[in-house]
Amino acid sequence: MRCKLGLWLLVKQLETLISMQYIYFVLLVYPAAYRPGEACAAGTSADTLLLCRACGHELAAGTDIHFVPSRLALSSRNDTLLGGRRVNVQLFENPHGHRFEVITFRKADVTQHWPADKRFSWFPGYSWTVATCPRCNSHLGWAFQPIDWPDTITKTRFEESEHTFLALITHQMLREDFASSLLMTPKSFVS
Repeated sequence: MRCKLGLWLLVKQLETLISMQYIYFVLLVYPAAYRPGEACAAGTSADTLLLCRACGHELAAGTDIHFVPSRLALSSRNDTLLGGRRVNVQLFENPHGHRFEVITFRKADVTQHWPADKRFSWFPGYSWTVATCPRCNSHLGWAFQPIDWPDTITKTRFEESEHTFLALITHQMLREDFASSLLMTPKSFVS
């Protein structure tokens, strides 16, 4: 009887360990298991913070999202969010065939790498430069400015202009509430 109980407990512990490893694999090793924009956009509200997926740096707030349409988008879709807010997600392809789903923002805490390039812009009339995370330097998207501006401008001029915007890659960001839901508290810490 005691042997069967010990064997049963061992089997249950193995089941728990295997299921936890599967969850870690799905969430950490295989991030494409859920829709890329889901962790970024769904539930975005005015007070929701968007974070760098690589390091957790605070990039933007939900109020910073500003839709800029492009006729060069391969597709465009609206995500209906918790709280009723809709965010437009556009799909683009670069000359190398890599595809990116992006959300456009009026402002975000990113590092822009000048000079701006006028070739291959997804937004006609705008030149672009790469935007990276200021903490970990992960590629987050692109900053766009009017094509008739100088190739290099100050960060202040970019941020203060109403003619500039950023297109950030959905799967490079996480919502703060989504990120905190991934953290687990060991049962020994729960009262």
